[in-house]
Amino acid sequence: MTEESKLILDAAAAKMQKAIEHLTEELLSVRAGKASVNVLNGVMVDYYGSEVPVSQVASVTVPDAKTVLIQPWEKKMIPVIEKAILVSNIGLTPSNNGEHIRLTVPALTEERRKQLVKQVRGDAETARVSLRNARRDAVDAFKKAQKDGMPEDVAKDGEAEAQKLIDKFSKKLEDLLADKEREIMTV
Repeated sequence: MTEESKLILDAAAAKMQKAIEHLTEELLSVRAGKASVNVLNGVMVDYYGSEVPVSQVASVTVPDAKTVLIQPWEKKMIPVIEKAILVSNIGLTPSNNGEHIRLTVPALTEERRKQLVKQVRGDAETARVSLRNARRDAVDAFKKAQKDGMPEDVAKDGEAEAQKLIDKFSKKLEDLLADKEREIMTV
């Protein structure tokens, strides 16, 4: 494999890895009926004039499978955090006892589970498109390199390697999707 081939394939692999990492992040934020600190990932609170994630103004723990416990470091942050959770529309209602905020995760209905599976499949399809785009970019780069003097057999080998890369990353994607679907549909 030539140096140029290696560069093209490394760039494609990096793009594919980013797509898988992004999908992993997306899947973490999907609530599958179990409490998780990731449910608050998108929730921002106003802290002395700047928007910061909840995790920067409070400790967030999961004491049991159905509860997320938020302990603000300053008591005056309790109403601010509660308001941010309600406004963020994550589907959880906060309750506080003056010390900490408790989020109880309700059991998912069958209909909601099916909606979540649809959402997860949509996220996976977006990642598949990213993988295909990375492969297409690599194949285009090999074709351009061939026009610029790369031997045809080296270019064809590079295209075959790009296909092997997408096969490998597609397998990772399918495994992630299957695991998440199983997690969502498990009652």
